[in-house]
Amino acid sequence: MCGIVGILGRHQVAPLIVEALKRLEYRGYDSAGIATLDGGHLARRRSVGKLIALSDLLVRDPIRGTIGIGHTRWATHGQPTEVNAHPHQAGQVAVVHNGIIENFRELRAELEASGVRFETETDTEIVAQLCNSERAAGKAPLAAARATLARLRGAFALCFLFEGEEDLMIVARRGSPLAIGYGDGEMFVGSDALALGPMTQRICYLDEGDHAVLTRSSAEIFNAAGQPVERAVTEVPIDNFHVEKGRYKHFMAKEIHEQPTVLSQALQRYLAPDLRTVTLPGGIDFSRCERIVLVACGTAHYACHVAKYWFESLARVPVEIEVASEFRYREPPVGEGALGIFVSQSGETADTLAALRYMKGEGGRIVSVVNVETSSIARESDVALSILAGPEIGVASTKAFTCQLLVLAMLAILAGRQRGKLTAEAEAELAGSLGSLPGLTSRALGLEAEISEIAKEIARARDVLFLGRGGMYPLALEGALKLKEISYIHAEGYAAGELKHGPIALIDEAVPVVVLAPSGPLFEKSLSNMEEVMARDGRILLLSDSAGLETAHGEAWASLELPSTNALTGPIVYAVPAQLLAYHCAIQKGTDVDQPRNLAKSVTVE
Repeated sequence: MCGIVGILGRHQVAPLIVEALKRLEYRGYDSAGIATLDGGHLARRRSVGKLIALSDLLVRDPIRGTIGIGHTRWATHGQPTEVNAHPHQAGQVAVVHNGIIENFRELRAELEASGVRFETETDTEIVAQLCNSERAAGKAPLAAARATLARLRGAFALCFLFEGEEDLMIVARRGSPLAIGYGDGEMFVGSDALALGPMTQRICYLDEGDHAVLTRSSAEIFNAAGQPVERAVTEVPIDNFHVEKGRYKHFMAKEIHEQPTVLSQALQRYLAPDLRTVTLPGGIDFSRCERIVLVACGTAHYACHVAKYWFESLARVPVEIEVASEFRYREPPVGEGALGIFVSQSGETADTLAALRYMKGEGGRIVSVVNVETSSIARESDVALSILAGPEIGVASTKAFTCQLLVLAMLAILAGRQRGKLTAEAEAELAGSLGSLPGLTSRALGLEAEISEIAKEIARARDVLFLGRGGMYPLALEGALKLKEISYIHAEGYAAGELKHGPIALIDEAVPVVVLAPSGPLFEKSLSNMEEVMARDGRILLLSDSAGLETAHGEAWASLELPSTNALTGPIVYAVPAQLLAYHCAIQKGTDVDQPRNLAKSVTVE
């Protein structure tokens, strides 16, 4: 969601903050601003829209200072206007904030009753006004910030700047991530370590409930009880911060094409050199597992749908799939025999993290599948598995999705082995098929020119249906989600067998139907569904292998020939053309591919 940057530096910080905020653009935002201390006095510049607007404003009306805070805002409370943009200032205090203050209405009413006048519609201004009231009552900055934090309910990452305090910044987190960067006579803070990469690789992550007092020479960290604590400072490899588009027009295109490489990296980490055995870290025990609960949001949730097929077929263990935002509010029974697998690209997804904490509190064991090894979800899991996808900047997840699938597939193989459902020979065969994925996905990428032509027709549609059976049903859901996310075309994914139970009413010559149907035991049934669509003048785009296309006798409006796959590799390979189709439809529509409207990469509030 929103992005935070803070710098206590030795040089003018305004241009440095803007550059750091650019590295957080992938998170999604609709306005931006910075505040600095210039001669001890607070100065602010804010603008609506992309960061280029803020950069232009700073050229016309610059501000000075070697200490400052910056923010990219994704609107929650109040419209995306300059007045509502961060930083917010009240008297002696300026604040930037990620998250939602749940009790802001009652706090606002209290402050208004005492004579405080508000300028914005936001919940964040409450924080600035509260802290300023505490300062006006004579409290020192730290005491004022602590008194303010004690009044807040909800999720937040906060950064306070105080007039007259040229060597002081106070930061806090509860529910939203925050990282501190250590420099040489400088200190940095960011909602994402990626923002701090060019300035430092020495990073410390605040734990839940922490607050910290930063100066240029030190960081004093306190836990939720106000006690001083030490948090580990880690050296983050410089490669983790490399986010250039290279020869590609969009990050999404680059990340789609990186899939053979990142899948290969994950295979090298988690498969034995002979490609016959899964070698996941210790601490994962499926042998006494009575059921598995897969928990995630969005695209990661669809990865869980695919994994359900694998765990149940390979390990013969019951699997439940949970939308993270619903899981904890149902307060479901967990039990000692349950294993939770939590899937998140960022490792900071608020709903997934809350669900993890609920299950852990109920005694469940936790395995996480994440792309950020230092994230909150990874740190709070019993075992954390990195998907090794590298930084994913495009809001619509691509390489992270296929890497999540790969790691989940290897977990399913491990579960089958530990539960005595897979022989060594069966494991070797399955592991070997996963080893072929870099080559298979490369062949799928070779279809891009054909997909680009097909997209010219699909992009004209107002509605698109995706159909699949078995492991391709979740891929139909994911393909529809991708198309919606970046092209703004309404799309829905269905299990093909459900066509006659409602969706068939939508079929006519204006509604393209994308069918994901590799040859195999379910293909004839998928072919019957295609016939039902074509009998109603529907246009079929068939994705299948050579055997499937031969059986279909060229009856589809258009087709794409994918390499032959099995039940384990198929969903990963077929994800690639689904991603490319969405990408090229978005190009045809002229939408903002990497930062689609209303969406954010990392959803750190409920």
